[in-house]
Amino acid sequence: MSGVALAATTALALSGCAGSSGSGGQGGGGPRTLTVWLMNGSAPTALTDALHKEFSDSHPGVTVNYEIQQWNGIQDKLTTALAGNDAPDIIEIGNTQAPKFAAAGVLADLTADTARLSGDQWLESLKASGQWDGKQYAVPFYAANREVLYREDMFEQAGIAAPPTSRQQWLDAIGALRAEFGSDPDFQALYLPGQNWYALLSFIYDEGGDLARQDGTAFTATVDSPQAKAGLEFYGQLVEASGTKAPKDADEQTPEQAGIYGGGKVAMMIGLPWEVATAAKTDPGLTELTSAFPIPSKTAGEPAPVFQGGSNLAVPANSADQDLARDYLALMTSARYQGELAEAGMIPGASTDTSALEADPVNAAMAAAAKKGRSVPATPGWASIEAGQNPLKDMLTAYLTGAKDITAATDDANAALNKAFGG
Repeated sequence: MSGVALAATTALALSGCAGSSGSGGQGGGGPRTLTVWLMNGSAPTALTDALHKEFSDSHPGVTVNYEIQQWNGIQDKLTTALAGNDAPDIIEIGNTQAPKFAAAGVLADLTADTARLSGDQWLESLKASGQWDGKQYAVPFYAANREVLYREDMFEQAGIAAPPTSRQQWLDAIGALRAEFGSDPDFQALYLPGQNWYALLSFIYDEGGDLARQDGTAFTATVDSPQAKAGLEFYGQLVEASGTKAPKDADEQTPEQAGIYGGGKVAMMIGLPWEVATAAKTDPGLTELTSAFPIPSKTAGEPAPVFQGGSNLAVPANSADQDLARDYLALMTSARYQGELAEAGMIPGASTDTSALEADPVNAAMAAAAKKGRSVPATPGWASIEAGQNPLKDMLTAYLTGAKDITAATDDANAALNKAFGG
């Protein structure tokens, strides 16, 4: 989700390779089994039940062997499975993992199938993450992106008539909230931990910067650019203005920011829609009190671009039933099932119709921001960045604590990213 840190943060491992395919061979005339690995928490059960029945009904003699996997350890398990002779036929992979497997040559080339897989509807961020060397190896499944979750009651008490639609209005709202509630020493207008690099990306993108530039399959880090530095500077400005008590050397999961928000002393946090439900475990009333707005741009009236975490779907290169696998992908990327993903609160990866999200204000804000979704560099090296010590987190902490000035912090991060890209 990774990113659906989904990024999100919805789901990702494997229930074992042995005997998983069980197919009579591609195009065989006898009974056939299509083995599908989707991640825990991804597609709702009602969706997969209906999809698998429809698929089996339209493919007589075919049984769908559906195995739900866990994110923890999935990368190693997939590496093992895809190198063997008994791979599954459909796999779900995080969008930041896709380039690693595509570059390794273990995924089938789906370029020629783009049209039948609703390619004209694909989210650009997930489309890009599934590409390698000019070919498409994974197709978009679903995504999510961050937004600003806020307490409507606190905004009203502070005299804030409408959600901010620019950075300056955001800073003004923070000032109004601190003026109204600042006498409480535990109050935080915005809870913003020092290592929320997902939020940082919005500010870098909004300044016209990026993490890297691409030349073919090669990537060169660009976090030392003036635009990236400007994004980092705004992050620092936001931390200073908000009076956040969050640690500067930890991310939004340490401690879990939804729990802090649930304590009732925080007016805003930058997070994902389902974090409201997590916060409501502490205070059920927060569900009705919380709304959301897109992370504002420095350009008034526009949302800032956002990192989109999510998942792609792919066909292993040594799947025994690639014809069936492509039929399955065509069904999953159809309007019906993409619509059901939206109804479940996800941004559909292969449909531009997000109307199902717009009835709920929290999901509506995510959908509005999704139109400017971006992905991290589509390089195999990104998997090692997320699995190890993320240079962007180190850069943020060094800059926010004053351990390094902005030039040293960005130069060191740039060097670390380039090392990972070349690894």
